[in-house]
Amino acid sequence: MKKTTILFDLDGTLVNTEEGVSKSVRYALERYGLEEPDRATVRRFIGPLLADSFQREYDFSEEKAREADLVFRERYETIGLFECELFPGVEEALKTLKEKGYKISVASSKEEVPCRRILERLGVAQYFDLIGGARLKENIGTKIEVLNDVMKRLDIRDKEEVVLIGDSRYDARGAREAGIDCIGVSYGFEEDFEEMRKAGVKEIFDTLAEVIEYLERSTEDEH
Repeated sequence: MKKTTILFDLDGTLVNTEEGVSKSVRYALERYGLEEPDRATVRRFIGPLLADSFQREYDFSEEKAREADLVFRERYETIGLFECELFPGVEEALKTLKEKGYKISVASSKEEVPCRRILERLGVAQYFDLIGGARLKENIGTKIEVLNDVMKRLDIRDKEEVVLIGDSRYDARGAREAGIDCIGVSYGFEEDFEEMRKAGVKEIFDTLAEVIEYLERSTEDEH
């Protein structure tokens, strides 16, 4: 079935947020007297919920991880948020999808307000029908919760018309749990594409231009 609605992950798919996230993670860890982590460790913080990452990578308790998340935000929400840039080809891809009549939305595990601020700052917010993200006060935080919330707000009637474009196993897993397809991109923060495949990603491409070609080709093949 033709895909009519494209949901985008943010970090690692649309925006390279590594600089701001890595500096803010290091800022938080310094508060706890921990040594500066290597780049590979920091990159694993990009995408999943921060509190989960502090627990996974540093064995923090749930309470300590929540506290570390708040310390991270001290720097990230004032400085780190804007230490980012669009990946190459993103604006052109959004423009093309809009011209082709697709409905476009963000569905990020990052909180919704920062998502909007980043995309406005980078000059591409106008391409999206909805900029959706985590809203922790409403208990919307995991990928599946965000995806279900975004589809509800977009009034999606048929999940077969929806596809998530993401860069990680978390995107693929969330999409599978939400009952929609996921297409992966290779330029983001995932280190193990086999894990993405195990999580259910349909295809993995090197550029968004290739993703669009695939979507258009899949539509043509049906006719």
